[in-house]
Amino acid sequence: MKLGCCYYPEHWPEDNWADDARRMAEMGLSLVRIGEFAWSRIEPEPGQLVWDWLDRAIETLHTAGLAVILGTPTATPPKWLVDQMPDMVAIDEQGRPRGFGSRRHYCFSHLGYRKECRRIVTAMAQRYGDHPAVTMWQTDNEYGCHDTILSFSDAAAARFREWLQVRYGTTEALNEAWGNVFWSMEYRSFDEVDPPHLTVTEANPAHWLDYRRFASDEVASFNLEQAEILRAHSPSRDITHNFMGFFTEFDHYDTARDLDVATWDSYPLGFLEQFWFGEDDKRDYLRQGHPDIAAFHHDLYRGVTGSGRWGVMEQQPGPVNWARYNPAPLPGMVKLWSLEAMAHGAEFTSYFRWRQAPFAQEQMHAGLLRPDGKDAEAAHEARDAAKIIGEIGPQDAAKAPVALLFSYEAAWVCGIQPQGASFRYLELIYEWYSALRKRGLDVDIVSADASLEGYKMVCAPTLPIVSEELVAELKTLDCPVLIGPRSGSKTESFCIPDGLAPGNLRELIPLTVSRVESLRGGVAEAGDGFEVTRWMEQIESDLTPEVSLSDGRGVVFKHDHVRYCGAWPDNALLTRMIEAMAAEADVSVAHLPKGIRVRRSARHLFAFNYSNKPVMFDLTGEMIDPAGVSITALSR
Repeated sequence: MKLGCCYYPEHWPEDNWADDARRMAEMGLSLVRIGEFAWSRIEPEPGQLVWDWLDRAIETLHTAGLAVILGTPTATPPKWLVDQMPDMVAIDEQGRPRGFGSRRHYCFSHLGYRKECRRIVTAMAQRYGDHPAVTMWQTDNEYGCHDTILSFSDAAAARFREWLQVRYGTTEALNEAWGNVFWSMEYRSFDEVDPPHLTVTEANPAHWLDYRRFASDEVASFNLEQAEILRAHSPSRDITHNFMGFFTEFDHYDTARDLDVATWDSYPLGFLEQFWFGEDDKRDYLRQGHPDIAAFHHDLYRGVTGSGRWGVMEQQPGPVNWARYNPAPLPGMVKLWSLEAMAHGAEFTSYFRWRQAPFAQEQMHAGLLRPDGKDAEAAHEARDAAKIIGEIGPQDAAKAPVALLFSYEAAWVCGIQPQGASFRYLELIYEWYSALRKRGLDVDIVSADASLEGYKMVCAPTLPIVSEELVAELKTLDCPVLIGPRSGSKTESFCIPDGLAPGNLRELIPLTVSRVESLRGGVAEAGDGFEVTRWMEQIESDLTPEVSLSDGRGVVFKHDHVRYCGAWPDNALLTRMIEAMAAEADVSVAHLPKGIRVRRSARHLFAFNYSNKPVMFDLTGEMIDPAGVSITALSR
C-alpha cells in the first residue's frame, strides 16, 4: 500500500513547493492529490486558461519522485461562472438557492453547468492526460457533501419529468404505480409533475422514491460525462471519486461502475461525534473512533466498483474542524488507521492534508504539518506506518466468509417512510456489521444484486424491496442466510405487496407479517437474555419460532437455510443468531475483548486495539498497547 497526501500548491508560496515535495518523499509518501478546488486559479477570467503555475507544481512533484492524482475542479465553480448563469445553483427543499461562498454550489441537472464542466475537464485532460506524473484522476470532490444531491430547481424539475416519461411511458402508468387516485393526486401530463417538496403534508412516498432514484441517476450521469472525457484524453490512467462516510443519498454502485478505483474520506473521530453513537461510545472511543467505523467503510467501498480496487483519499491526521467537538487522536491512532486500511486491501492511504491552512473555512483542520511548516504529531506516525508497510510487504485481500447485503434504495425507503423515528437504515446495518466483527469475522459488504457464490454466511439486515433475481440467488445457496425486519415489505413502486410482507421472500420462508409497530426510546420487549427495541413485527406462520419473546411471540423463524428476524435485535440477539449460523457453516468465531478488532489478509492476521488501555489478544498471546497493532504472518 502506498501513502500520500492532499496538497494545495495554490495555497502556498511557490518557493515552498520544492521543499514540501522533498519532505513528502522523505516521509515515505509517494502520491499527492492536487487540483480539485483550483478552478478560479486555472481560469481566473472566462476563457482565460492559466496553466503555467499548475505546470510548475506538477513538475516539481514529479521531480521529487511523487505521483500525482489530479482532481477535476468542478466542485467549486468560480464566482464569474455563477454570475453568468445564476440559475445553475441548487435549490434546497425549502425553495432557497444554495449560494456562492463555500463549495458544491451547483445543481447536477443544470445543462449549462454540465457543458462548462465538460469544457474545463476536457482542457485539463488534454493538457495533462499524458503527463508521466499523472497516474490517476479524481472526478469532482465528495458528491453530495453538505446535502447537495437533492436539488429542487427548475432544471431538476424539467429533467425529472423527462426521466419519468422514459420510466413510465404514460401518465396513466405513472398514476397507477404511484397510487395517485389517493387524495386526488392524478396527473394528466408529465408537465404537471413537480418535485415532491413544499407540499402541505408529506408527499406521496412513491413520488419521493422516484425523485431519489432520479437524483441518484443525475450524479451517475454527471460523473460519467467526466469519466468519458478523461478516458479519451488520458488513456491507461485510473479514474476515482472520493466518496464519504455514512452517506446514502445516491447509489454509489451506479456511479462506481464508471470508475476504476473507489476511494473514500475517512474521519473516524468526526463520524463518532456526528452520528448516532451513544454517550458511552463517545466517551470510551473519544480519541480513537468506534472500532468499526473505518472498517465498515473499507469493506463497503472495496465492493462498489466490482473490481475490488479501493483506497482512502482523505485520512484524518488530527483534530478536524467540522464536528460538534473535535478531539485529537490518541497517540498511535493515525498509524493504526493507516495499517487497518492496508489490512482491508487498500491500494493507498492519503492524509488530508499536507499542511494545515492558516486561513478560510478549514484553518482549524489539522494536517501532517502545522501552519508554520513544522511537523505535526501525525507526521511521525506516517513515517512509522511507511516503515511497517515496507517491512511486511504487499497484502492481497482475502475473500471474507460473510456477505453483508447493502442497498442504497433500502436506505431511501426507510428514510422516506420510517414509521418509527429511530428506524435508521445505516444504524441497523452498522449494528449487524459490528456484531459480526465482535465475533472476529471478516465481512464483505456487497450489493443486493452481487453474486453470493462462495460465501459461508449471508446477512441482509433489511431489504424493503427485494428483486426476483435476489430471491433466485438466495434459493441457490446452501449456506445460512439471515434476513432482517421490513424485508420484502414494499413493491418497486412503494406499495404493500399482495399477501403482505415479506412479499416474494415467502418463496424462501413461509411466514406473513400481519402487523408492525415501532417502539419509542426506553420501551423494550423482553426475551430470554435479549431485548427488542424500536421495531417489532407480528408474524403468522406454521413454523415454530426459533427465538421468542418471554410472552411467546415469535421473533426469529427458520426454514431450511433461511432465518427471518422480525424485530430490531439488540447485540445479544444478534450474537445468538450469528453464532448459530457460524456453527451451521463450520465458521470459527472468537470472543474478542472490548475494543479489539481483527482482519485477515491473504498473508497476515492483523489485530487493532481501539481501547485506551493495554489488552491481551488471546489468539496470539500478545499484549497490545492502546492504539497498537499486532501483525502475525499466516501459515500458507
